[in-house]
Amino acid sequence: MRESYLTNTEKDRADNYELTCERWRNIFLGMEQEKIAERFGLEMDESALYILYFGQKYRIDRRNGIITLWDDPERKLAFNTLISIYNLFYYARPGAKEKGEFVPFRLVKRAAPFDPAFQRMVLKPLAKTFEGHGELLRKACIALHGMPIRQGDVGYVVRAFDCIPLTVVFWDGDEEFEAQANILFDADITDFIHEETVVCIASDFVRRLSEEAYGKHS
Repeated sequence: MRESYLTNTEKDRADNYELTCERWRNIFLGMEQEKIAERFGLEMDESALYILYFGQKYRIDRRNGIITLWDDPERKLAFNTLISIYNLFYYARPGAKEKGEFVPFRLVKRAAPFDPAFQRMVLKPLAKTFEGHGELLRKACIALHGMPIRQGDVGYVVRAFDCIPLTVVFWDGDEEFEAQANILFDADITDFIHEETVVCIASDFVRRLSEEAYGKHS
């Protein structure tokens, strides 16, 4: 199940995303859903499982494996969101726990090969989105129930899933330097998720911060 999402051409990537999501939908259908609900403390009824992801509630249909946003079921969901939810259920190791130590992406276990994609797809857009708008970033972090920390001009710990915390640290720019941003991860995050999917979660984090700050969604 070690697929690459980050190195194809744009058209091939779109085709690969669709095929990958379909594959994971079918994998979910073969999993023991009651055990998933128990393990992650999820709400479950006869028709679906429900999970919180960056403060939004998602519904996973138990019959067909389709994931929808609970309060906006017609919205088309991004690949990053779908794959992050499916991968959490599949890759989380029995007994996995947070280490409580935050590290930069390049120090996440087995993630170093994906660091250029992380810089390009996550950190640069994050810094650009909030350059000159640190207060909007603060507002967005609070909306996502973030806990403030004393790092950077803006620093918060925000949970993607209940078991996966992220730390965002932002330094605004000035006349001499461009804005800079970083996202730190629990050192044992890959006990819960595939290392490449960490990029997907971080990309979704940037999207959710932008939505909360500017009132837009994609």
